[in-house]
Amino acid sequence: MKQNITRLAIVAGVLVAGAIATTTPASAIGGAAAGTGNPNDEPVHVDVLAPGRGDDAGLDGAGWFVDLSLEYRDGLAAAGFTGLQLTGPAAHNNIAPFPGTFSTGQDDRLPGLVVLTSTTSSTRPGFAGPGTNLANLFNLTGVTDRSEGAAEIWDTWLVGAAIAGEDVDTVLTVAVIDDLDGDGVFDDAPAVVPDADQDGVIDKHDLEEIGVASNIVTVPFHLNGAGA
Repeated sequence: MKQNITRLAIVAGVLVAGAIATTTPASAIGGAAAGTGNPNDEPVHVDVLAPGRGDDAGLDGAGWFVDLSLEYRDGLAAAGFTGLQLTGPAAHNNIAPFPGTFSTGQDDRLPGLVVLTSTTSSTRPGFAGPGTNLANLFNLTGVTDRSEGAAEIWDTWLVGAAIAGEDVDTVLTVAVIDDLDGDGVFDDAPAVVPDADQDGVIDKHDLEEIGVASNIVTVPFHLNGAGA
């Protein structure tokens, strides 16, 4: 817990130093999320460090974190990892020293990653509702551990706008899509997840229909609508 708190403090400090101003939610560290599948049976294991299940996160629907740990059993090459990242909106997009693009859709650093919220808006440019893959909006990506060919990557997003609503219950869903084209790299995440089972909801079942290389983590929590 102390390590996670320290890490989030460092992330917030770096982003503020880069002129992305925010206030860290008091609930940035929460309880364990609900996952599916045995991590020992999957090529990738996903942990969601924030938000926690049942958290009341953010300010005016923004200012909350999505903080991930992804363990790739076959290392960085299998992850499709293309480099370190420190990025953000507007003038912070894709600039040195650790450039990365900032938009919805497939992540340019971890191209197999899918991140969804059940209440994602369709009214903003580039957003197509709950099926929108939010992975390429992540700000900070780095390698935290490498051993015996495996690699652990931490990926963090400071949400700067109320893209999933205000004063609303939502569900975060995170997974890594399978190697759909058989090239040995998990780089096949879609920009938008379709309603594959046609039940009117975009959720983990639609990811299973596509095919996943990891456990699927779902975290129900609340987006606070109050300001500071």
